[in-house]
Amino acid sequence: MSENSKQNKTVKLTVLAALSAIVAVISFIPLKTMGLEITFSMVPIAVGAILYGPVAGAVLGCVFGIVSFLQCFGYSQFGALLLSESAFYTFLVCVPTRVLAGFITGAVASGMKKGNKAVNELRFVVCSLIAPILNTVFFMSTLVALFYKGETIQNFVYILGAANPFIFVILFVGINGLVEIIAGFIVAYPVSRGVYQGLKNYF
Repeated sequence: MSENSKQNKTVKLTVLAALSAIVAVISFIPLKTMGLEITFSMVPIAVGAILYGPVAGAVLGCVFGIVSFLQCFGYSQFGALLLSESAFYTFLVCVPTRVLAGFITGAVASGMKKGNKAVNELRFVVCSLIAPILNTVFFMSTLVALFYKGETIQNFVYILGAANPFIFVILFVGINGLVEIIAGFIVAYPVSRGVYQGLKNYF
């Protein structure tokens, strides 16, 4: 391995380690404003996926998923309720969904990177947007598939007055989910673009 390759690998591992730490930390400090609770956990996942592809996205997604699962042991009231119904299903809701979201985001980024200059540039926009969307879609789909008939979700169904699983997802995600997707995109795009520009000699 050449000296340049070693340096590039070192930079990559350093960046991914830093992004992993950021994922773990910000998972515990959601932004609370106007009655909404917004998490930016998908931002560093999107950044890593855009910069280094599907494997990096999957690894960062796994970090997020594991932290989310551990939060179910007392930190998250909602997670604790799910855990009381099924620890295995809760794990499936928390971890594989985030791994898949990160992996697909990275795969899309890698595919677009091989295109012309305009497509290559567009990957920062597209992947910054699809990362939080995929996270929401996979999380909610798995949650409904595994827990919809359980006591926890049925309580929410009753409170929200949801007539079916689709309406439940719309009401449960609501404005908070939409704001989180938009906010995540607004942050992930300039960050991923800026980091790439700063480290472009190491790619």
